[in-house]
Amino acid sequence: MLQRQVDPDTLLLRMPSLRAVKAFVAAAKYQSFTRAAEALCVSQAAISRQIRELETYLSAQLFERVGRAVSLTPAGSVFFEASQLSFVNIAQAAERIRHTPQDKHVLTICCSPAFSAFWLSHHLKEFRANNPDIELNLITTQNFLTREPGVEPDVIISKFANVGEAYTIYPLCHDVIYPVCSPQYLARHPEVGTLEGLRSSALLDLSPFGRAGVAEHVDWSVWLAFYNVDIDERDAGSPPLFHANDYNLIINMVLADQGVALGWNQLVAGLVEQGRLARPVREQVTLRNSLHYLACRENTEHDACGRVRDWVLSKFSGWRV
Repeated sequence: MLQRQVDPDTLLLRMPSLRAVKAFVAAAKYQSFTRAAEALCVSQAAISRQIRELETYLSAQLFERVGRAVSLTPAGSVFFEASQLSFVNIAQAAERIRHTPQDKHVLTICCSPAFSAFWLSHHLKEFRANNPDIELNLITTQNFLTREPGVEPDVIISKFANVGEAYTIYPLCHDVIYPVCSPQYLARHPEVGTLEGLRSSALLDLSPFGRAGVAEHVDWSVWLAFYNVDIDERDAGSPPLFHANDYNLIINMVLADQGVALGWNQLVAGLVEQGRLARPVREQVTLRNSLHYLACRENTEHDACGRVRDWVLSKFSGWRV
């Protein structure tokens, strides 16, 4: 039987010796070949030899040698920054593997940073109290379709109905979007109680940059247009719009009385109920053509995934339409 010929891996072939890079990182960290040798339990001669081989391979001098001390050259600084980061990543991955019990199920949940900050953070206390045997691992991302190698969440909460064949999909809710501000801001600016007054207030706007995974984008111009209000007709003395793609930042600015933002109901409803946020107008926009979904990997022997699924669905039971 003929074996398939494997083409040479040019990336691996171009890599310098990891043993030499390890010696280099130690020498750069301690600024001494002697201390690097002690840290790695090898001889100083071995460190010097590895460094010479690495410099020959790179065709660049990595250290300035002054007596017994050494300091990085500009080329050495560039190589040290990349090498140290790579070794840290390797060491952390190894520790995760070594210290994860193979017989213990750790359930991984994946969601957006905003959902984590404004929904999960307010509800997880209840779930953890009622399910002390489940160990949770939370990963936040804005890109649900391209995950890091080795990251296979058990539960994904996102706006995507298809995140992989291994998942069963459950609809959670539509987007319901309405203006929010702090009660103090509303008291100082009663004019935001009308759409026209709202248009000319200090508006904090969620920008689309870095949010390519979101199916649609609703900002102030889009939201006001639903009610035939043109944002370009703001009063001449209106404060400038503030734009940010970080929803956590925007809501924290609202809580600090700095303006009015659009609130996504599933994220801000709890803050409204607590009285920390106010709705200056009753108008709201419901996006009927899109949904948030719970994706659950259910082909596991452990029932933790099912318990998380049932808990999340129970929280959204009154929101599904």
